[in-house]
Order: sequence, then structure tokens, then C-alpha cells
Amino acid sequence: MAPSVMLTLPPASALQENINAPKASLEASPHQAYLHNLALSIVHNLQYHHDWTSLSVHTHSSLTNSPLPRPVISGLPPKRAYIHPDEQVEILKVEHSTGKAILQVPESEWVLPTHLQEKWSLAKFAAVFDALDIVPPAGKETLAEEGAEVVGHQWQGRNRQKRLLLATLHDDSTVVYYIIHDGIVKPRQN
Repeated sequence: MAPSVMLTLPPASALQENINAPKASLEASPHQAYLHNLALSIVHNLQYHHDWTSLSVHTHSSLTNSPLPRPVISGLPPKRAYIHPDEQVEILKVEHSTGKAILQVPESEWVLPTHLQEKWSLAKFAAVFDALDIVPPAGKETLAEEGAEVVGHQWQGRNRQKRLLLATLHDDSTVVYYIIHDGIVKPRQN
């Protein structure tokens, strides 16, 4: 009689863990499953390819608690995703006058998952922006010391203009990110 062989499967991949974990949230989501799975794909890309932390998928508005037009992600990038042009000028002036580099603390960002085949209009973007707060709920705390004067504070946190990263997924799993603002923003200087 041959000895019995026990087959053990390799551990689940990071992507499979992301897909398996939120089954309860998928069932409770007011959105279609493909939108939820699209958001999970973007979460995976942000977490494992771009080193983002504190990632979460939001299905309801933090302002009105009503369902969002589609799931939106919030998270903390490893470095600042956007610096306002006027803030950039102020930072350069301070760095030049003091001779010291100014610490750029990352800020929590909104991420809007989309697929390349989707057709977007200004009305659809406006509906998403109208449902979002300026800063994601987990990002409302300040990372700088209380009372400390932060260079560029008038363009950071609750003072910044509403923005999000548009994450566009292609069929080959490539993801590209674009910064989108709610309204007109002064262009960056080269």
C-alpha cells in the first residue's frame, strides 16, 4: 500500500487575498460588482506597486452618507502626489534663504477607479466631486506638529482645492494616474 500524500497549496497571492477579503463589503455595496472589483484592482496596484498605505474603499459619501456614484478609494501615498505651484515657489524661496530642505509630508488622497473603455463627462466628474469632502476622512488629522508653522500650509489639508487621482485601468492591467481638480487650477511652472 502506497503512503498517502498530502497536497498543500501554496499561500494565496496578494491579489487573491484582496479579492477574497471584502466579500461582505461587496454584498453590502450599493454598486455593481464590476465597479467594486475595479476598485479592488486599483487598491492592489496602489498597495503593492506604489507603496500606498491606509487604503480603504468608500461606497458612501462622507458628507451626506448617501451612496457615492461609484466606489472611491482613499489612501496615503509614500510621498506627496501634488504640490500647488504657489506652494512650490514659497518652498523654493524658504529653502534658498535657509539653506535647508523643507520636509514634504504626504497627504491623504482620493482615488477614482475607472476603466479605459468608460466614457466620462464633466457631469459625471462633478457628481463624484460633489459627493466627496476636500480631504478623505482618514486624512483629516494633521501629520505636522500642532502649532508648528508649515511652509505652504495655505495649500495643504483642508485649505487645498478639492482634487482626486483618476486611476484608469487598461485590459492588460496597466494603471495610469492623472490628477484632476474640481475647477480651474493655476498651471505648474517649469
